[in-house]
Formats: sequence, structure tokens, C-alpha cells
Amino acid sequence: MTNETIISIRGLQTRFGATTIHDGVDIDVTQGEVMAIVGASGTGKSVLLRAILGLVPPSQGTIRLFGKQRGHLSAEEEDVLERRYGVLFQNGALFSSLTVAQNVMVPLREHTNLSPTLMSEIAAYKVAMAGLPRDACAKYPSELSGGMRKRAGLARALALDPEILFLDEPTAGLDPIGAAEFDNLIGDLQQTLGLTVVMVTHDLDSLYAICDCVAVLVDKRAIIGTIDELAANQHPWIHGYFHGPGSRVAAAGVSS
Repeated sequence: MTNETIISIRGLQTRFGATTIHDGVDIDVTQGEVMAIVGASGTGKSVLLRAILGLVPPSQGTIRLFGKQRGHLSAEEEDVLERRYGVLFQNGALFSSLTVAQNVMVPLREHTNLSPTLMSEIAAYKVAMAGLPRDACAKYPSELSGGMRKRAGLARALALDPEILFLDEPTAGLDPIGAAEFDNLIGDLQQTLGLTVVMVTHDLDSLYAICDCVAVLVDKRAIIGTIDELAANQHPWIHGYFHGPGSRVAAAGVSS
């Protein structure tokens, strides 16, 4: 691992019509880091993630991945860049007409020329990495529980051996035990594979379990720090988030 910055956001402004969502967001993510993006509803957490992924064009500012500026790349350069990260969208975002294995093979078909046999073997391996039984490969999303769908989506996100893993509300909708198991899985994969992880979440448990630092979206900008640093921040929303009902401040030994 190095301290290399592999995601750099500078002066990001995101607008939809007359509504400004972000105005001057600066964020750096270093290799091997686990960063969470948190904030109140409407602060644009998922919009920020989609901007990083190139799905929402910024009104102003720059977004660089691996030193490459989004919006200034050729189609071939974009293809190369997209192979270096995987994405788990909310609820897995699986194709309902495809089996789990076929869903995992989608990025392999899009970005490689591997044989069907090899793609099938890779899909089975990724499904196992995501903690699903082998017989899940032949199942359709409608046959899976919510937690299993998230794991299937994670298997697809890992299909191309990415360097960065983006997660959008990975534990939303899971019971506490299922959420803790998913956090542990992400933590184990991050350590084993040396992944850099950027996750949008509202779950304090996830922050304490696996995150190195947190970017809090408030007042259309980002305040970044460790959990301890942010727990001491006196901004009303940040203080309420880390010290309000359901927080793990006491358990983490952080005084209010």
C-alpha cells in the first residue's frame, strides 16, 4: 500500500436546474483507504457517488480517478478506467431476467474476450467470494433474499478484480445481524484484496466497523476526518449524527 491519491475531487459543484446540490466539494481518497460518505437526506450522497462514476456531469470542478479527469477521456480510455473499479448499487441492481451467474458475467462480457467457460468459472468464484452458496449461481434475483441480492451485486462488482469498490447504502434494509455480517465481509475483502473502498451510508455501525475516515456532506460541502475528529465537531448536524439516539459513541469510548 502507498499514500497515493487515487480519487481527487476539487471544487465540485453539482446543480439540477436552479437547485445546487454541491458547491465546492473537495475530497481525496488514498489507496487502500475505506472512506464513508454520510449526510442528511437531500445532501447529495448518491449524487456525489454518481458524479465520481461519471454518471452525473459536474457543473463545475474536477474529478480525477487514477490521475485521469472524468469528462476528458476518449471512449477507449473510459473503458480502461471502468475496468479498474466495481460498483454495488442500492438493492444490488441486478438484471431480473438473468441468473446470478449471468449477472456476474455482464462486466466480463462487456470488457473482456474470455471464453464462456472461463467466464462461468470466474462467476462461480466471485459468487463464493461474496459469501453465497454455489447453487446461488443458477438462481434468479426474485428467488433471493434482500441480503443475498446484495451479495450477488457485490460478486458482480468484483468480477473484473477492481482496485476501487464503490458501495451505495450497502447495509440498507438488512437486519442488524445481516448488516454486521456484510460489514465484516467488506472488511475482509478490503484487507485480502487491498481494495480502496468508497461507501455511501447512513449506518454508524458500518463506520465504526470498517471505515478509516468519513466525508460528511453539510452546507453543500464536505467535512472530512476520522470518526474521533468528527465526533468532536460542533456542527449541529455532525454532532447530532455522532451523539444522537442510536449512535455508538458510548460503545466506541468517545466522550460527548
